[in-house]
Amino acid sequence: MSKLPDLTGQTYIVTGANSGIGLEAARKLAAAGGHVVLAVRDTGKGEAAAATIEGSTEVRRLDLADLASVRAFADAWDAPITTLVNNAGIMMVAEGRTVDGFERQIGTNHFGHFALTNLLLPHITDRVVTISSGLHNGPQINLENLELEGIYRPTGAYQQSKLANMLFTMELQRRLTEAGSTVVAHAAHPGYSATNLQSHHASSLMNKVMWIGNKIIATSAEFGSRPTIHAITADLPPNSYIGPTKLGGTRGAPGLNPRSPQARESDVAQALWDVSEQRTGVASALVPR
Repeated sequence: MSKLPDLTGQTYIVTGANSGIGLEAARKLAAAGGHVVLAVRDTGKGEAAAATIEGSTEVRRLDLADLASVRAFADAWDAPITTLVNNAGIMMVAEGRTVDGFERQIGTNHFGHFALTNLLLPHITDRVVTISSGLHNGPQINLENLELEGIYRPTGAYQQSKLANMLFTMELQRRLTEAGSTVVAHAAHPGYSATNLQSHHASSLMNKVMWIGNKIIATSAEFGSRPTIHAITADLPPNSYIGPTKLGGTRGAPGLNPRSPQARESDVAQALWDVSEQRTGVASALVPR
């Protein structure tokens, strides 16, 4: 991978940075001189992860499945943020609810990051990078039943949450542009990388299949972090979608087209944003409507 620019004096918040792609991204950013905030649910695991990173780090508690925790994190923040990296997520878990009653996957992967981003946005100086997945190309967003009551499937719920990440990025960029902000929004996906994300599937059989896949097919978490780092540091057009290159490339490939047609539908993105404001109680100051 190409050497990163000198990031001295820059601050990066990475959610879910205690393991996997988030940890690898944090390592790269800190090694280049950046100050990295590991925003994690379990601060003990966060401190253990931070101890493996060479460079400037700190650990702060953040539970994206609890909006009170999201608000507490944001309320305690009072410094500039170069980039917010919305990395944390859960994948294909059994049906359940967050503290605030959201379906767990969209609640953690989308609503939590939606609230966090909008609450921290006044402090962000450069960009917001949200980690989606190639699996966003699945069931379309069901705005009338985001909890998927009566039709819940672990994989379908994960796909919906990752599509929500794509739509969020597009609408965030639209609002930033119309507000005249210099902050930009990008989405990235790591490809199939071996992390502990795959070990919590609702099906024990699928856990075994993914374990085998991690051993045989998946790239490393370090490789999977490269699109994230590219989205954070490269000079890219607004609302770029960064994925792993073919044939083992060392950087993300800018300008990928989202595989889901709905990921390019601005009216759906705006509708999801409105629903997200209503559900989280967090309203954006961008582009009064």
